[in-house]
Amino acid sequence: MDRGPAIRRHLALGMAVLTASGLLAFATPGQAEAAATSCAGRKVKTLSFSTGSVQVYKKRGWVCAITRAKNPGTKRYMMVSVQARGFHPAVDEGLYSRYAGPEETHAGRRCVRVKGAVGAGSVSSGWILC
Repeated sequence: MDRGPAIRRHLALGMAVLTASGLLAFATPGQAEAAATSCAGRKVKTLSFSTGSVQVYKKRGWVCAITRAKNPGTKRYMMVSVQARGFHPAVDEGLYSRYAGPEETHAGRRCVRVKGAVGAGSVSSGWILC
């Protein structure tokens, strides 16, 4: 039995798949950078406080939060924390000039607690999105 043509077809298909995946690898880094500054999904809540706000987004059971400064520019302490009930919180804190986060956790249908701080101002939501 001559398997030469079948082997060549499989090799050609494999090369086509590798070439396509290589091209996609070069196309996605620019999109990944843009996604790092925001959350996917729809905005479900905004928690405002004196020095900033925490924006909460939800998509397919995932909850994401970002703390944004009211007056961006100078580096100061910022923090965002999102916790699904029964799990440890996902926290991002440090010295930032514009925002802290995004921080994401899978909540499914669980309640979520969100906290945020900018400088001396802070907010805590209690259990929401139940």
